Amino acid sequence: MTASRQTLFYALADPTRRTILELLAAKGRMYATEVYGNFSVSHPAISQHLKVLREAELVNVEKEAQKHFYSLNPEPVRVLEEWATQTLSMWEGRFRELDRVLESEKKKRKIEGHDRS
Repeated sequence: MTASRQTLFYALADPTRRTILELLAAKGRMYATEVYGNFSVSHPAISQHLKVLREAELVNVEKEAQKHFYSLNPEPVRVLEEWATQTLSMWEGRFRELDRVLESEKKKRKIEGHDRS
């Protein structure tokens, strides 16, 4: 896969493109005209969205004569899932460390409070 994470996030930032991906995930392969039929915007506008999704490698396109079939490419989604999992793990580690520090401070204050009694 050659699409960068930045390209993937840009492609996913638009609600119309996310809807296209959801349609493809639900229905599998779709003709471009079927994709167009799900939106009230112009065909050129949807075509531009499909282009962004192709460039981000989020969709595959197959040509049969004059027809274009689109399908979801799961690989970039897996890359994003791995990134999200790593990021979540990093933050969970930071929160565990913060909890440890706060608990340590809490114990220190409790001991200091008992020493004054």
